[in-house]
Amino acid sequence: MTDPASLRRDYGAAEMGDAAAAVDWFTQLRAWFDEAVASGVVVEPNAIQLATVDAAGRPSVRTVLVKALDERGVVFYTNYESAKARDLEQNPYAAAIFAWLPLERQARLSGPVERVSRAETEAYFATRPRGSQLAAWASAQSSVIASRASLEEKVRELEARFPGADVPAPPNWGGYRVRPEVVEFWQGRHDRLHDRLRHRLVEGEWVVERLAP
Repeated sequence: MTDPASLRRDYGAAEMGDAAAAVDWFTQLRAWFDEAVASGVVVEPNAIQLATVDAAGRPSVRTVLVKALDERGVVFYTNYESAKARDLEQNPYAAAIFAWLPLERQARLSGPVERVSRAETEAYFATRPRGSQLAAWASAQSSVIASRASLEEKVRELEARFPGADVPAPPNWGGYRVRPEVVEFWQGRHDRLHDRLRHRLVEGEWVVERLAP
């Protein structure tokens, strides 16, 4: 078995100099996101690892896909009865990270979470492939099911329910927006002297700080 402690790689693909502190968090995040998309080496560049906490303070983390990114924050969609949604109903605050490992960089965000409007949910849902639309209806996300076969049977029932017709967004399905209060950019550097710039929202103003690696 490979010893994890023996795995070492030096980072030096890019740097984030002090001039980067003059760039606002959204402009920086959008630039890095676009570079990840254009790179051709980052799988699912819109994937984030999303951390939530339940009523007892126990954290959970999972990967979700960001479907909107603007100055207000990042948006993902889910079943409102899923485990993550139950956490967010109890503690509407989350942390997330874009891990663009081939580019030796990551971006972390944390802040309050809110549901997006129903109009936003329905507009996005209409762009999904039909199979994904049916799956949103078929899956009681995070619940125990009898078998894979029972799930596929549910999809067939829904295909008959919506034969060739538009599939509406399920009433218990929609989007959440993480509104960042803290955004940290991390760029790998030689000898583990990584670049870290943190943007913090303080009394309505963004403060930018360089952190020790």
